[in-house]
Amino acid sequence: MLGKLTIDALPFYSWVAMGGAGVTVGGALLVMAVITYFGKWRYLWTEWLTSLDHKRIGIMYIVLALVMLVRGFVDAIMMRAQQAVALNSEGYLPPDHFDQIFSSHGTIMIFFMAMPFMTGLLNIAVPLQIGARDVAFPFLNSVSLWMTAGGAALVMISLVIGKFSTAGWTGYPPYSGIEYSPDVGVDYWICALLISGVGSTLAGINFVVTIIKRRAPGMTLMRMPLFTWTALISSLLMVFAFPALTVACALLGLDRFFGMHFFTNEDGGNLMNYINLFWIWGHPEVYILILPAFGIFSEVVSTLSAKRLYGYRSLVYATIAIGLLSFCVWLHHFFTMGSSANVNAVFGIATMVIAVPTGVKIFDWLLTLFRGRIRFHPSIYWTIGFIVTFVIGGMSGVLLAMPPVDYLFHNSTFLVAHFHNAIIPGVLFGYLAGFGLWFPKAMGFKLNERWGFRAFWCWLIGFYLAFMPLYVLGFHGMARRMETYNVAEWQPYLVVAALGAVVILCGVVCQVIQMTLSIRHWREERDLTGDPWVHGRSLEWMTSSPPPPYNFAVIPTVKSRDAFHEMKRHGTAYRRPARYEDIYMPKNSAVGPLLGGLAFLLGFAAVWHIWWLVAVSALAILATVVIRCFDDDPDYCITAAEVEAIENRRFEAMALADTEPEEAARHPAFAAQMLPARAT
Repeated sequence: MLGKLTIDALPFYSWVAMGGAGVTVGGALLVMAVITYFGKWRYLWTEWLTSLDHKRIGIMYIVLALVMLVRGFVDAIMMRAQQAVALNSEGYLPPDHFDQIFSSHGTIMIFFMAMPFMTGLLNIAVPLQIGARDVAFPFLNSVSLWMTAGGAALVMISLVIGKFSTAGWTGYPPYSGIEYSPDVGVDYWICALLISGVGSTLAGINFVVTIIKRRAPGMTLMRMPLFTWTALISSLLMVFAFPALTVACALLGLDRFFGMHFFTNEDGGNLMNYINLFWIWGHPEVYILILPAFGIFSEVVSTLSAKRLYGYRSLVYATIAIGLLSFCVWLHHFFTMGSSANVNAVFGIATMVIAVPTGVKIFDWLLTLFRGRIRFHPSIYWTIGFIVTFVIGGMSGVLLAMPPVDYLFHNSTFLVAHFHNAIIPGVLFGYLAGFGLWFPKAMGFKLNERWGFRAFWCWLIGFYLAFMPLYVLGFHGMARRMETYNVAEWQPYLVVAALGAVVILCGVVCQVIQMTLSIRHWREERDLTGDPWVHGRSLEWMTSSPPPPYNFAVIPTVKSRDAFHEMKRHGTAYRRPARYEDIYMPKNSAVGPLLGGLAFLLGFAAVWHIWWLVAVSALAILATVVIRCFDDDPDYCITAAEVEAIENRRFEAMALADTEPEEAARHPAFAAQMLPARAT
């Protein structure tokens, strides 16, 4: 009845694993208790979980990303602590548990932190930047969110029931094959990636169609903000890259579940096919994550230095070039695996070439900052910290692009340092800069800047302490993923790396304090105008903060790049229309959360071979989709009178803000400014 699921699935094998399971379950119960105490279940369900508003979906994506960031960081600090004390000893982590930790760390940070963070920022900013009322497929947007959440839930429950994969975040055969990993860990990994991969593919399709088809009148491609350009290229990469990962995971699952031989090197199998498929997805994935961060840096330097973005066209062409070249370099991840010298040379040269458009971007950002009226906000700090730090990671990447050098450093901590040197400043710093930039737009009030600066310095200093020693250890020959070692000269570097993780932990604590204080004092930091940085240039700053459900009462007409800036110059930015019209928006839908829950249930049942539950879940998913297809009334109407009332409250609040900002934040007109007009 329960397949392979028995009482032995509980994590009795390690006190550390039991502690992790206890924290996970306790944290979930605490959150549910708090929601119950305040009586917010109905509000949470009707206003958030079932919402099809792209802004709320974006916020939920980011909440998921921040939760998984904390979870993934716990893995990181545990690994660093283990290596700091494991000279000639077993340390405090058993080898099998250490292997689970480095596998879950990479999986969580790439698939369930970075991807949701990116998609959340895209949801918040892109429709507003192109002057759209919503994404092209609002219901699909909800399904994408909940499929991602379903995959994340599978990873989290592996802490409590069973084990996670010990085959690394890449899942290479034969380590991920049934012979070497007979437990359920790799099955959890496969199912989580398949479910979240469907969500990511659907999100990519949604944003491609949204950007191509939903732009405001007059917004040509070369008038789009840079963030929208990077979102477009990144979404195209998602559409073409994620199917390769889905196929690789599905075939690996067939090997494990049904004894097939796609990747076993037996009966016609070839494990190199898996590695090719994985990295055909894997290297574009790096740019799927980094390109939107590049777009954020472009928006930050332009908005917070009150200048037109320098080299706009070169930045657009560089983004397109990076997108194309990202599919031409995947083989540099396995230079040591037997390809010919000519093949290695071609991919090595392509890897060096892709650094050129990235260099173009950095010079354009620096020239935008040059002689600008820079507002030293934490987002600017994240940007400057990225520019300095990412150059180091880029240079180490060009070094590894040479096959002879790659042979020397392959599978060493030098590689770990390089990868984190690209991803942390290139992705996470970018997303945190965008988080600070667009937080007042999404939430209506600004973040506390003092604690934002403290978080930045902890992250930056901690990063250098944590990863620069790994470059040195790579030169000394230390292999990655070692839970114990007997070379005394390595330990001081590993102690410094562990200290760096502790400093980063201080940065995470600063961010928690920043959020807490910002929410507590939200009235003092309330944005009354919709343009909290004064020098907003693109259309998202034209709406109120937070925007109404329909974003724009009247879709703006774009006549130039930096559309909102030009409207302010000509005095047309806040002009009232002659009349308002009815606006149709999508109703809330419970189908997205239901599909995500059923996908989680199907994945869990497949992991434990509960085949009757797999069948029931699959049929329930099919029935839910069919029933949704017969919904002929998915929209509700916000009448012209309701739109006019919302807009009048907005203009009244703006007028109050111009005279007495502190009083305006407490005025009834402002308090009711953004009451949503919605129907379920």
